[in-house]
Amino acid sequence: MNPLETRGKSRILLWLLLATTLVLYGFPFIYLLLTSFKAPLDAIAVPPTVLPERWTLENYVSALSRSGVPAALVNSVVTAVISTVLSLVLAVPAAYAITRFRTPSGRVFIVAALVTRMVPTIAIGAPLIEIMRTLGITDTSFGLALAHTTISLPLSIWLMASFFEAVPDELDEAAKVDGCSRLRALWSVVLPVVTGGLAVTAIFAFLASWNEFLFALLLTSVRAQTTPVVIANFQSQFGLDWGGMTALAAVYSIPVILLTLFLQRHIVAGLTLGAVKG
Repeated sequence: MNPLETRGKSRILLWLLLATTLVLYGFPFIYLLLTSFKAPLDAIAVPPTVLPERWTLENYVSALSRSGVPAALVNSVVTAVISTVLSLVLAVPAAYAITRFRTPSGRVFIVAALVTRMVPTIAIGAPLIEIMRTLGITDTSFGLALAHTTISLPLSIWLMASFFEAVPDELDEAAKVDGCSRLRALWSVVLPVVTGGLAVTAIFAFLASWNEFLFALLLTSVRAQTTPVVIANFQSQFGLDWGGMTALAAVYSIPVILLTLFLQRHIVAGLTLGAVKG
């Protein structure tokens, strides 16, 4: 068989595989969007239909006007932003020290960070409740952000360590020759090189907080309740309010989509950073 024909068939198969994967991953979200535009009774119809029989914005109006929803959206943003900032502030110096000093204790530390990522969230839920109650930060956005940081910090350290590894040590040495301290070299020389890595890490940390449900359920009640908990509490006279739930879930996904699109260029740069090392 002609090599060009073989390559063409391989490319077609690859595109078919990618299209199939996209459909499998994208269909649940597309179905969610379509359900959000259905009339309330059509959303719970049995058997369900994919396309709405009558397109309406009624679910969005009722969901966004429901008591507690606007406050929950604000709480989600505040909590995710605080958790992301805390993760970056703690992960950047930790990862930099591990990759630059390369001590045995540093290697033990980064492995220990990975091990903590394997601990089930429910296993530390009860102790966190007691800690937060003792500190007086139960049902606050800051307390919930601290809890979310325990989830995102280990992965943030690993991601930043991989990006710092891709930066040659010669940059630090050149900065030290010019009179920079270690901290100044990190801030002025190394971090501008790994802005793509910072964007990738920030998105992962943001998503870890944005999508988290268990800690938000255990550590909040009214004041700091986030949107995932509010969505789970949607009820109607027919049971779960599927139309309102899907409408609010669709709205809740918009900030993440916009953030990813806004940081797309930095994300691509971060993911390809290690491929150009020396």
